[in-house]
Amino acid sequence: MDLLLWITTGFMLIGLVVLISMKKGMESKVAFIKANMEDEENSSKAKSVIWWILGTTAWGVGAISIVGWWFHN
Repeated sequence: MDLLLWITTGFMLIGLVVLISMKKGMESKVAFIKANMEDEENSSKAKSVIWWILGTTAWGVGAISIVGWWFHN
């Protein structure tokens, strides 16, 4: 197997493990935000949820790009 296949597999697996491990925490933050709409702490929790969503999107785009690059080679 070539190195690019190992990089692709590693990137996807490590990213998936990280996302799954953080999922429960994000769900609890969203539930807290929904339950306490007027709380001042919601701003920091909302920012962390938004950054998690952006990071997940970036990971997905990166994984698709690497898979496309691997098929191209």
